[in-house]
Amino acid sequence: MIRPLDIAKKLNISTSALRHYESWGIVPKVERKENGYRIYTKEHIAYFECIRAMNTGFGMKVIRETMPLIQQKKITDALWLVSKVQAKLYEDKMKAELALNVLELDNLDEIVNPFSKKNWYSIGEAAKAIGVANSTLRHWEKEGLILPERDDESGYRIYNKSDIRKLVVIRTLQSAVYSLDVVREVLGEMDKHNISEAIRITRESLVYYDYLVKEQLRGMRYLHLLCVMVEDSGEDDFPYCSR
Repeated sequence: MIRPLDIAKKLNISTSALRHYESWGIVPKVERKENGYRIYTKEHIAYFECIRAMNTGFGMKVIRETMPLIQQKKITDALWLVSKVQAKLYEDKMKAELALNVLELDNLDEIVNPFSKKNWYSIGEAAKAIGVANSTLRHWEKEGLILPERDDESGYRIYNKSDIRKLVVIRTLQSAVYSLDVVREVLGEMDKHNISEAIRITRESLVYYDYLVKEQLRGMRYLHLLCVMVEDSGEDDFPYCSR
C-alpha cells in the first residue's frame, strides 16, 4: 500500500499537487475503496513521474494538452505536440546564435537580407526580418521596448538598422523568458552604446537553451515509459491503495 505522502515525497511536491493533477484530468480517474481510500495503480505513478519530469523542459500547458491524449491512447497526437515544442526550442537557439553574431560582429546582413541596402524598413519588413508577426512589434512598442519613427508623408512606422538590432535582442530575451524589466535594462545600455550587457545575457540565453534541451530529453524518457505502459495496459495492473 502506497500513500500520497510517499508519492509526493518521492517527487518533491505536495500532496495537494497530486490532487490538482487529478482534478485537471491529467492522470487517469482514481477509483476509491469503500472506506474512501484512493486506489493508485502503477500507471498512476507513471503519470505522476512523467508530469514532474516533463514540467521543466515543456511546461505545464503542454502537459495539460498531452496527458489527456495519452489517456485516450492517442499517442502519436501527443508526441507531435511535444515535437512541436522541441522544434521551437531549436528555432529559439538558432535565433539566439544569430543575435549573438549581430551583437559581437555588428553584422546585420543575415537579418535584413534582402533589404540590406536600405536604411529604413516598414513594419512588415522588420517583422519578417526577425521572424515575428507585425502585431508582436506593435505589442513591444506598446510596452515601450521599441519606439520607431513615423514616415512624414504616410505616417507609417519605419525602423532603422539600430531598431532592427534592438528587435533582435528583444526577441531573443523574450524567447528565453526574461522579464520586461530585464529587457528594458539591456535596451537602455544599448542606447548608451554599451552592448556588453546584451552580449552577456544573449550568451546566458544559449546556456539556458542547452539546459532546456537536456531537461526535454529527461522528460521524453519518462514520456516513453508512460506511453509503453499505456499501450500495454491490457496486462495485470497490481493496484496500490492509499488515502
